[in-house]
This record gives sequence, structure tokens and C-alpha cells, in this order.
Amino acid sequence: MRVYFQPNLLIDWRRLFMGDDVKKAVDDAKDAMHEVKHRSEAEIEKAKREIAGDDMTAGEKVKSVVHEDVERTKAEIDKAKREVRDKA
Repeated sequence: MRVYFQPNLLIDWRRLFMGDDVKKAVDDAKDAMHEVKHRSEAEIEKAKREIAGDDMTAGEKVKSVVHEDVERTKAEIDKAKREVRDKA
């Protein structure tokens, strides 16, 4: 396979030099790590609320709940990306 340099053309080098299966595995691993990170951050936020309890103001609690939901949503997006990629 010949590869010619074209400065205006974006090339996915992983796809060019690695097979599609390897690229999928690498991307799946990255998304799985991101999913675990987001789920962990959501659990930490929930634990903060449980520990602080009444010491948190209502505004702090709302902010904490929103942050937890955002992290759980990010985790679900990473999970969905893996599922879609595996079906393709």
C-alpha cells in the first residue's frame, strides 16, 4: 500500500496501520475507562452529600445532584458509544 503525503487531508493513522478490529478494541478500552471514571465521580458526589448531610446548603445540594447526574449521563454516553461500535 502506498501512502502519499497530502497536507490538507486528515488521515486516521490508527486505521491506516492497524486493523479495524484493533482500532475498535483500543476505542472500546478508552470508552470503558472513561465510563468507569464518570461513574466513580458520580458515586463520590453522592457520598459527599451523604457525609455532609445537613451541613450543605440547599444550593450546594442541588449543585451536587446536578453534577452527579451529569457524570452518570457521561458514563451512559461512553457505554452507548461502545455498544454502537460493537454492533457496526
